[in-house]
Amino acid sequence: MHPARIAELLEPFLTPIPNDCHSESGRRAGEEPAVLSATQLQNISTYIDILLRWNARINLTAIRDPEEIVTRHFGESLFAARHLFPIYPVSSTVPSVVKDFDPANDRRPTTNGQVADVGSGAGFPGIPIKLWAPNIALTLIESNHKKAAFLKEVARSLTLTNINIQNTRAEDLPPGLSFDVVTLRAVERFVEVLPAAARLLAPSGRLALLLGSSQLDHAHSSLPNLSWGDPLPIPMSKSRSLLIGQREPAQ
Repeated sequence: MHPARIAELLEPFLTPIPNDCHSESGRRAGEEPAVLSATQLQNISTYIDILLRWNARINLTAIRDPEEIVTRHFGESLFAARHLFPIYPVSSTVPSVVKDFDPANDRRPTTNGQVADVGSGAGFPGIPIKLWAPNIALTLIESNHKKAAFLKEVARSLTLTNINIQNTRAEDLPPGLSFDVVTLRAVERFVEVLPAAARLLAPSGRLALLLGSSQLDHAHSSLPNLSWGDPLPIPMSKSRSLLIGQREPAQ
């Protein structure tokens, strides 16, 4: 797909929504609409080509239309990336809580945080988050061997570095691993996997869930030890939201 068309399709997911109350779901102080670079857009185009080729052999996604792949998969993933790792204009006063901003780096967040994507499947949202914030250390956790092989192919083709692909279940990871951000999206066995994902959080780590409205209550009730923000409605979706919870630091 042509990069210009990709940019057009992704615009609703990268444009902050004005909000007079300045809530988390609205525009942050100093935040501007994000513009993806030519390299990022070309990487997304290449990723789509690989996904469609592999999807003819193994079931990576039920979505076959390239434009719908952009909006449903990349749009939702980059919506999460924008909220997890916001960017700020060079001229603005960056809030003190933001420690991953580097005005010399194309306004991209330069955090070197540890990020894990549980049940990564076709790589969403983990790989688009890596394209957005290239300095993160990304671990993709996928138990299916063929899907893990696909993830390795995408990482190699896009020349992405600092990516670790764990071909196992989150529940079976060795003890002691912890991450600053853990993401979870549209995985099977959501009820069983959710506690395993939460156990991977470092102190003050954030759990980012891309989920349907029917799953919100379960997330809140099963993980009451997390401090949850308000669900953020995903553009172009009637029922899906981004829900971010933060682990309280040990006393």
